[in-house]
Amino acid sequence: MKFGVFDHMDRAGPPLGVQYEERLRLIAGYDAAGFHAYHLAEHHSTPLGMAPSPSVFLAAVAQRTKRLRFGPLVYTLSLHHPLRIVEEICMLDQMSGGRLELGIGRGISPYEVAYYGVDPAQAPEIYREAYAVILQGLTERRVDFQGKFFTFRDVPIVMEPVQRPHPPLWYGVARPELVDWPAQNRLNIVTNITAEATRAVTDRYRREYAAAGHNPAALPLMGMGRYIVVAESDHEAREIARRAYQRWYASFILLWDKHGGRPPFANYPPSYDEVDARGYGIAGSPATVRDALARQIREAGINYLVCRFAWGDLTLAESQRSLDLFQREVMPELEGLA
Repeated sequence: MKFGVFDHMDRAGPPLGVQYEERLRLIAGYDAAGFHAYHLAEHHSTPLGMAPSPSVFLAAVAQRTKRLRFGPLVYTLSLHHPLRIVEEICMLDQMSGGRLELGIGRGISPYEVAYYGVDPAQAPEIYREAYAVILQGLTERRVDFQGKFFTFRDVPIVMEPVQRPHPPLWYGVARPELVDWPAQNRLNIVTNITAEATRAVTDRYRREYAAAGHNPAALPLMGMGRYIVVAESDHEAREIARRAYQRWYASFILLWDKHGGRPPFANYPPSYDEVDARGYGIAGSPATVRDALARQIREAGINYLVCRFAWGDLTLAESQRSLDLFQREVMPELEGLA
């Protein structure tokens, strides 16, 4: 079992410069604690995402850490020029000595995509073309591509990543029927759904991976994300989680409320008690968190637990305490599970 961290970098309350510095201090703690990777979201025009240019923040992460792997989860490819993304990937991988993890996606919010002048209905096609260009740019010395949205003729590629043929790829999955392509192409995956629903995803992933003839000893990471608060008592941890989740949910739902819609891709409830009931969040003493996570890991069939330690208005001290207790009293008991 490996452990990672996911971060929306949602607006927490302090001035943004303070939030960035505090988050970098926390990320240094992830590095020291032995976490595998730090994954950063990309969002635009919403307090849900204060790192709309993931590469900028991740460049600082590269300098503040020694062993921790890191990357976007995901680059919203429908909003980026693929040649520019190739160059940023190479820079980050070189600056970190080959620690980049590359998450890709089309953009899950139609409102954010539309603000950039992109037709949400065309985002999947743009994503597929951009992905093809990026892979070509990372593995070949020139790009030649003819598509509906991008056309390139003999574009020289003068940069390259440390990791060959390219950094490990990541993809978000919410339903089993979406798992075939990442399994066949050996992509790492992450879910944010119930443990029971995740089991359907991981079972199908294993079947498709085996059917494609891939090496079973090199199974990619199959992750599941969870909000986590660890404190000395269950009562204290849950009170903190209830308060912080109110702030996070307000940021999450803001654009959907503004446009009168509801997200079809993520069924997050409006209260932390409902989050807890569905198993999306776990708040409690180290023993409570350890036991709950052990049950979910076994049920879900994952080999990668993606923790959220900083969200809503959690203070740096609260997140650091969760991290410290998790590292000392929870991780050692879960590492043997998979």
